[in-house]
Amino acid sequence: MRIDVELAKRKMSVGEFAERIGLTPANVAVLKNGRAKAVRFTTLEAMCRTLNCQPGDLLEWVDDD
Repeated sequence: MRIDVELAKRKMSVGEFAERIGLTPANVAVLKNGRAKAVRFTTLEAMCRTLNCQPGDLLEWVDDD
């Protein structure tokens, strides 16, 4: 997840972001740190709407090898 990059571009705090998308700051931290097993489409939509970005701006696939 590249949430940190997008938040930094907009000078938005995790707390403000969490409030706008309807998650707790702890759940945003789970997403930011890549510990989430899944992301609901409604959550992804809220993140993209809030940050005015595309899903590809937030998600990055990295090979485990």
